[in-house]
Amino acid sequence: MGGVLVTGASSGIGAATAAELARRGYTVGCVSRRGTVPGGEAAPGRLVPYACDVTDRDGMAAAIAEFAAEADGLVALVNNAGLYTVDSDEDPDLPARVFDVNVRAVLGASRAAYPFLRESRGTVVNVGSFYDQLGVPSHAAYAASKAALASLTRTLAVEWARDGITVNTVAPGYILTELNRTYFEDAGARASVERRIPVGRLGRAEEVGRLIAALVQERIGFLTGTTIYIDGGQAVSL
Repeated sequence: MGGVLVTGASSGIGAATAAELARRGYTVGCVSRRGTVPGGEAAPGRLVPYACDVTDRDGMAAAIAEFAAEADGLVALVNNAGLYTVDSDEDPDLPARVFDVNVRAVLGASRAAYPFLRESRGTVVNVGSFYDQLGVPSHAAYAASKAALASLTRTLAVEWARDGITVNTVAPGYILTELNRTYFEDAGARASVERRIPVGRLGRAEEVGRLIAALVQERIGFLTGTTIYIDGGQAVSL
């Protein structure tokens, strides 16, 4: 079957994705700075931890090669690790850090995974954001980085199509995770956001994880270079 490497796998969408892939029988390499794996119920697959900062290009290349050898091949790379920020005039270096994590690290990991994915005719799934097509006040660096990520997805999809590798972006809307749970415990704040979502609620990390796992498992060769929005219809509503 081969393995799937997931970055940012210690919590949130990354953890949900890793757990779902393991439930489907995959060996999952779980990359995070802490080197931990998601908890939860037992699954037929395996979760293998790797402690690595995604901006460490050499470290990521080594982790990818080691995992591909251990898992008897690499069938998918899920670039989930990301840096969410609000703009700050007090930190002029912030945009560079955001792009380092959200764009440059994705390109580096994808290139390191390329020879293994070419062998398996595998797939890359990049986790973006519905902010990539919106004008969001105080989020210039973050939104621009996610728009750049969508562009990177399209470019790699075209470059690698002849190798049988598909590359797509999954762009979540407002998803309830450990990082924002405290904020959304405020009933007023939660209601304000949910009123703008046509389905009337926040998304769940497990829903995004199932979508990503389906893209990995189904291996739809004609689906490449696109962005799939999982946002409850918010980005297309008035």
